[in-house]
Amino acid sequence: MDVSNDFLAQKANDLRKDVISMVYQAGDGHPGPALSIADIIATLYFKEMNIKPDQPRWPERDRLVLSKGHACPVVYAALAEKGFFAKELLPSLRKLNSSLEGHPNMKKTPGIDMTTGSLGNGLSIALGIALSGSILQKDFYVYAIIGDGELGEGLIWEGAMAAAHYHVGNLIVFIDHNGYQSGGKLKDISGINGLIAKWESFGWHCQEINGHHFQEITEAIQRAKNEREQPSIIIANTIKGKGVPFMENDNSWHKRTPTREEFEQAMACLGGEQNEK
Repeated sequence: MDVSNDFLAQKANDLRKDVISMVYQAGDGHPGPALSIADIIATLYFKEMNIKPDQPRWPERDRLVLSKGHACPVVYAALAEKGFFAKELLPSLRKLNSSLEGHPNMKKTPGIDMTTGSLGNGLSIALGIALSGSILQKDFYVYAIIGDGELGEGLIWEGAMAAAHYHVGNLIVFIDHNGYQSGGKLKDISGINGLIAKWESFGWHCQEINGHHFQEITEAIQRAKNEREQPSIIIANTIKGKGVPFMENDNSWHKRTPTREEFEQAMACLGGEQNEK
């Protein structure tokens, strides 16, 4: 889809407003990890992914596996904006009997391609979907988003080896490299340095970009699509809590609900309405 970077920026801002509103109304959630990937999600859903909202299980569609499933509010916001379900459902996040659970559930939410939440599993799941597409000679791409904190999970590296071994060129993985995990700074807990060299040693096509720069995101995806014999990793340097200044790089917002005053302040920063109950 040929859309401008200004259009994507507006969509990303809208997604961030929805995230803040959803978490505030739910009284629970993970705003920081959702805000850091809003620009990537906007680019995928409003420019790159070949999807049909009226046919959420269309066999030829591109897929997204959100391995860092706790960031799902931003994906729900994108799905609602695209028309997979009514935007009126967004305030039901985490409510009893809601189709919008605290982690993605493919059996309940139209447009969710895989149930996730147990960290470290998403890359291998995405690999399986992409490999099936290759075997069946389908043209769809499988995108995955993993957190940098997930890189401490052994299954990530088992999946990395398998993806390169099978030359799964329709697999494109973003690392949300915001430098934090739930317990603190990545470098203080289980920091992994030299990511480009590590992924290249596993046989992947590697790139490093500014995860908030739409042109860089778009160009990285195109370069990844041109590498049909290798899986691709895109290390996206991001800011946790991006878009709301008092949340940025404050890891207390990994899982935290804004007060009424904080909600109003956040929405003012994003230019949004402040009349949610």
